Amino acid sequence: MDLLDFQAEQLYFDEPIDAGARQAIDSAAEHYGEDEAEQDLLRAYFLEPEHPLVLVALYRYFYYQHRLAEAIRVADRVIRVFAKRLNLPEDWRLLNKSSFENGVMVSMTTMRFYMLALKGAGYLDLRMGQYESAMAKLEKVAELDENDRLGAKALLTIARESLNQQTTMQAAGA
Repeated sequence: MDLLDFQAEQLYFDEPIDAGARQAIDSAAEHYGEDEAEQDLLRAYFLEPEHPLVLVALYRYFYYQHRLAEAIRVADRVIRVFAKRLNLPEDWRLLNKSSFENGVMVSMTTMRFYMLALKGAGYLDLRMGQYESAMAKLEKVAELDENDRLGAKALLTIARESLNQQTTMQAAGA
């Protein structure tokens, strides 16, 4: 299954959104870098806690503020919300080729969004030095994205090298 092979399906930013949530996101963009921006994004989240545009805005805000722990919480939320939408197992570790293909039948673009959230969570784990968790998530993405369209394999290589380096350093210090 090629994750770049999708037709004219609705994308996450095309989904209808509550006007108040949209206004809060726009206000956050205008006030980026100020304390008010986060409050605006949280207001949008309370109005539309499962809307992909809101979740992406929150993720990006925390990521670019170098608040990786908060960003990974948002990525985990995306994974849970979109697992429900796609009729996937609640636990991403239980995702297999069959459930992946069933998710694609629901919506290829939504499945791609889900997989990018899983890859993003793995990347954040990698950045935070949580190499085993990063590897597990990235391995799952690589397993299901046979053509590596999402680029998880390069990150997986870095995660493995980082874990090996950490293990070597711990052994040397012991």
